Amino acid sequence: MAHPPDRRVTVGRVTGVFGVRGWIKVYSYTRPKEAILNYTPWLLERQGESKVFPVAEGRAQGKGVVARLEGCTDRDAVAALIGSEITVPISQLPAPREHEYYWAELEGLRVVNLAGRELGRVSHLFETGANDVIAVQGERERLIPVGPGIVRRVDRTAGVIYVDWEAED
Repeated sequence: MAHPPDRRVTVGRVTGVFGVRGWIKVYSYTRPKEAILNYTPWLLERQGESKVFPVAEGRAQGKGVVARLEGCTDRDAVAALIGSEITVPISQLPAPREHEYYWAELEGLRVVNLAGRELGRVSHLFETGANDVIAVQGERERLIPVGPGIVRRVDRTAGVIYVDWEAED
């Protein structure tokens, strides 16, 4: 189940304004956090509306990133962007290494355990600090940690993640 190259991936969100010259504060989902600046233009989406902004400049700042978008030179104008999700085409991201995956690639895939039982589909993923967790929605929701030996194989072509996880009937 390959994703179309124009599929958009959320790489961060606008969390505030920075200074008075139109800079924004960004919470980056990329690792390292400043890698978000490598992807431009950004499509900012908020409340069903979206607008494209090329990134003029930016840098790591404290626990986040600050950026100036082309055409934005005023604090009041960028204040309206707070809360926007930052998305880019998945084709802009570097190809993951072997046995690495972007979360966006895993969302929607079927999850099957080693006994061949389908547990559901990946609804979303999240971080706990100790490890990432796959939320699988089937007849009920299951939270499966992405730890050593649990995710055995990801078959992107078939759209299946094989896990060493009991069905817990």
